[in-house]
Amino acid sequence: MSPGESSGTNPARDAVLAAVRRALAGTDRAPRAARHRPAAGRPADVDLFVERVRDYRAEVVRCRPDEVAGSVGSALTGVAGVVVPEGLGFDVDGALVDDGLGARELDAIEGVVTLAAAAVAETGTIVLTHGPGQGRRALSLVPDLHVCVVAAEQVLADVPAAIEAVAGQPVTTWISGPSATSDIELIRVEGVHGPRRLVVVLVEPRS
Repeated sequence: MSPGESSGTNPARDAVLAAVRRALAGTDRAPRAARHRPAAGRPADVDLFVERVRDYRAEVVRCRPDEVAGSVGSALTGVAGVVVPEGLGFDVDGALVDDGLGARELDAIEGVVTLAAAAVAETGTIVLTHGPGQGRRALSLVPDLHVCVVAAEQVLADVPAAIEAVAGQPVTTWISGPSATSDIELIRVEGVHGPRRLVVVLVEPRS
């Protein structure tokens, strides 16, 4: 397979690679102020985001604003120990609020709930800038389950739009599905470099 070809076996991966190729090729050279980006939260983009997230073997729960706490609670059923960052905006039963927990303390906690800063429809990616409600990077990497709350109006069409949306942030984390890797025999192993499970709670406005 040549570098410019796609295997076609993983739509989400292929979309990421296509976005990178476009960036490297310099196809979008218009000044930032002159570029036209589709509005965030378009229904077609939201549906594509859901499809791409599921391609990565992550779970998606679609809910209304008044159902967020219940949806998050359901996603945490059976989880032993939950941590949340300051500024989450809603209560999670039994959860610890992170006050600088150490590595061993975090390792003993099974789940984390955060908000997102943005999401990418084209690649099924969630983006954290680690502001209020998102927490420090370790929170989204150490616990085995990451429940991330994404508002539909945060869903952007593509990677360049997301890069513009978080421009100027000193630290960002881009998450596309649960942590996964494979060995030389291409056997997939999840949870090596981060959470084994990712649940996206997608909050959509009432129609």
